[in-house]
Amino acid sequence: MVSEDDIDRAPAGDTADGAGSGPPPAARAAEAAVDPKVAAAIAAAEAAGPASGETVRIDSWIWAVRLVKTRSVGATACRGGHVRVNGERVKPAHSVRVGDEVRLRHEGRERIVVVKRLIRKRVGAPVAAQCYVDNSPPPPPREAVAPIGVRDRGTGRPTKRDRRELERLRDLERLRDAGGLGGRPRER
Repeated sequence: MVSEDDIDRAPAGDTADGAGSGPPPAARAAEAAVDPKVAAAIAAAEAAGPASGETVRIDSWIWAVRLVKTRSVGATACRGGHVRVNGERVKPAHSVRVGDEVRLRHEGRERIVVVKRLIRKRVGAPVAAQCYVDNSPPPPPREAVAPIGVRDRGTGRPTKRDRRELERLRDLERLRDAGGLGGRPRER
């Protein structure tokens, strides 16, 4: 048990439980939760990143945080109007800053992220996830986006009849996507 004399003799900032001054308990818990390897990788990424006040190109940043596979794919997405920063279409050389909202349409879904940290070099997935806040809607279920006319593995080469059925299915899918099934599929 701690007496009042012990509390009076304790240095300023210390408490009876011995926690002492330093980071608050929530911050200490967050530090303990980060894997040491991830923490080291984050430190390396920050060291290689831009100095304070500098910015990073948007095509380079979306590649570095693994939103796209290559930087050239990121640049092509920017040129095609698939990347928006704070609601505006941007060119590949646009500078991104901490706090910017980046919207990227890629591979059939939209990713909405808020920039938390600027990095220039590509890093591992755990470190990349620490560089942004992901506000994207959840991806559609896998069975909803399953390709039509996929054959089972190990069934061998399709016969002529199988190929015709697959083509017919694909034509029906194309017509449905184009706006309607008015009539029969076109003849070849």
